[in-house]
Amino acid sequence: MNLASIIEPHPTEAVALCHEGRSVTYGELRTRCASVRAELRRYDVQPGDRVALVLPTTPAFAVGYFGVLGCGGVAVPLNPESPIAELAKELGTVRANTVLLGGPRGASLRGPISELGYVVVELTDDGVAEPTDAGEAGAGAVVGNAGPGAGVPSNAAGADTGEAGAGPIVDRRPEDTAVLLFTSGTAGAPKAAMLTHGNLLANIDQMACAVGLAVTAEDVGLLVVPTFHIYGLNAVLAVHLVVGGRLVMLERFDPATLLEAVAREGVTVLPGVPQLFAALAAYSPATGDELASVRLACSGAAPLPMEVAEHFESRFGIPIWQAYGLTEASPTVTFPDLNGVRHPWAVGVPLPGIEVQIVDSDGQAVEHGDPGEILVRGPNVFAGYFEDTVATKAALDRSGWLHTGDVGVMDDEGSLTIVDRNKDLVIVSGFNVFPAEVERVLEEHPGVARAVVLGVPDPVLGESVRAFVVPVSETWPEDARAPEGMTEADLIDWCARSLARYKCPGSVTFVRELPVGMQGKVLRRALA
Repeated sequence: MNLASIIEPHPTEAVALCHEGRSVTYGELRTRCASVRAELRRYDVQPGDRVALVLPTTPAFAVGYFGVLGCGGVAVPLNPESPIAELAKELGTVRANTVLLGGPRGASLRGPISELGYVVVELTDDGVAEPTDAGEAGAGAVVGNAGPGAGVPSNAAGADTGEAGAGPIVDRRPEDTAVLLFTSGTAGAPKAAMLTHGNLLANIDQMACAVGLAVTAEDVGLLVVPTFHIYGLNAVLAVHLVVGGRLVMLERFDPATLLEAVAREGVTVLPGVPQLFAALAAYSPATGDELASVRLACSGAAPLPMEVAEHFESRFGIPIWQAYGLTEASPTVTFPDLNGVRHPWAVGVPLPGIEVQIVDSDGQAVEHGDPGEILVRGPNVFAGYFEDTVATKAALDRSGWLHTGDVGVMDDEGSLTIVDRNKDLVIVSGFNVFPAEVERVLEEHPGVARAVVLGVPDPVLGESVRAFVVPVSETWPEDARAPEGMTEADLIDWCARSLARYKCPGSVTFVRELPVGMQGKVLRRALA
């Protein structure tokens, strides 16, 4: 088996990828992946070697990704916008020996990365590696960037048959690592999660069996979530290519470009993060008809505020279905039954083949309706953290259960609702406060657009609750220093109507925006 084989069975002329009005067929994709395999073999990349991908969301990423996997390598997708210092640290952590570069920033990174001693292979936007002499191989060697339409290396054997020297796709075992992805893990500092070929393929199959979630060769998906994140990598890119579907790739998100692309390409599946759906709902030039072709809109990677879902549906007439997953689960764990009843805040039922249980602090299963830590078990659960046995043992127990660090509630129908994360827990005078509970109450206030809660040290209580609130724009003119008709005391009193006093904020800070990462998650550490 090899995840790279998912692109092999499809018709040569069928379109696989679209980017900026240009299409790449499955035949062209296979040929270009073979050219990367051949290039990597020239540099003596062996099965199990780590190869980093510092590439934007273009066909070049897909070609590099499947090219690395095809020669038996371990793909390490990294954020192409990261500063060189961060990239250097990550490359050292996984002990990569080769780096694939491309996109607007590729040329500027080539020198600094090659000076660090890595083999650097540049890909064009078309994903074609420029041919080089075999004698150039070695640490720090650089493959120059080929111009658009430069084709494949001169020793090409032709479409579908691959490149001379590429050889067949290397067979791998299900337990062999395919991808290393940096994640904060279930707690603590970022670490590299090891996802095997078996993990990734299992989750693809699990998603294909979920009611209403499965995509087909007739679907047109949109890939705008980053491919260095498991959501974009497996739940979007791989899921669409395994069935022979068509995928429209956008390097960056802006509402106008996305809406135009959806209408032009007839996109039927729209995966995104809450930040994306909020921006689309707030985009005033939209008529509401731009997403007429979309049959399924899915949100993941961060909690979806109900007001965002409601506003989006009122603008475009499309419901958003919220999934739950994490990197360590490849990623999708639950998804709503599209034929069932929609439950506010719920993230659905476990996918086929995945077990989920809710346990208390002693590891004992709790009753339905009671909160506890979410545990996940199944063939999609990762193999551990790269060269970090301590973190691996903390996340995976001997029975194969993944301790997610997320707090959830399961109802009698088996539908899961996420309450919060253990690491975000605020302890006030010995009482546990889940920030999400307070945030939901604050966001029910008509003058609040968004709220984030965290714990701050308190000499008496141990911790107290502090809220950061983004007021609705109408209450806070640009030239005002505070929202009109709303004070800190107002919001604390508002919370006191619904929450025990120890859960209410001790202080409220009004801000115009919240710091968010690439996936739309609020950077709580930045606020702290």
